[in-house]
Amino acid sequence: MSRIGNSPITVPNDVEVKIDGQNITVKGPKGTLERQIHKNIAMSLENNVITVTRPNDEPENRSLHGLTRTLISNMIKGVKEEFQKELQINGVGYRATKQGNKLVMNLGYSHPVEMEAPTGITFDVPNPNTIIIKGIDKEVVGQTAAVIRTKRPPEVYRGKGIKYAEEVIRRKEGKAGKK
Repeated sequence: MSRIGNSPITVPNDVEVKIDGQNITVKGPKGTLERQIHKNIAMSLENNVITVTRPNDEPENRSLHGLTRTLISNMIKGVKEEFQKELQINGVGYRATKQGNKLVMNLGYSHPVEMEAPTGITFDVPNPNTIIIKGIDKEVVGQTAAVIRTKRPPEVYRGKGIKYAEEVIRRKEGKAGKK
């Protein structure tokens, strides 16, 4: 029994949800999101409450049930208040700047690393060692943060690189040397 899938989703007053067969459109103050739901999952909207149901208890339908409910919940949360991920840059000379909708990072390479913001994503650089990624689609925000992190992942000996703000890097000891 799916506890996540069975819980109903309450739609806030300033968010408009439209269900058309297997397509769902969510409109809110921050923007509009659309998604096509798997054919085995059914959705219904009554009195500003969305319920997600599955036809039977087959393993595929059970896994899709909770996933679909979470995706719809994230869509509603995203159009009401944006999602954000914070990245931190550690290392001497490592820094980031914002130029228009581009993110330019100096990460110890012979050239600056430039990254264009995907549609619906905005970069914020409050200081040279912090990058904040904002957007209404949680999936795109997380993917963009992961792509930026791959440009220079944190290394375990000195801790240099790009890491998530809440991430803890397990540091390794260097060589023991002669005694």
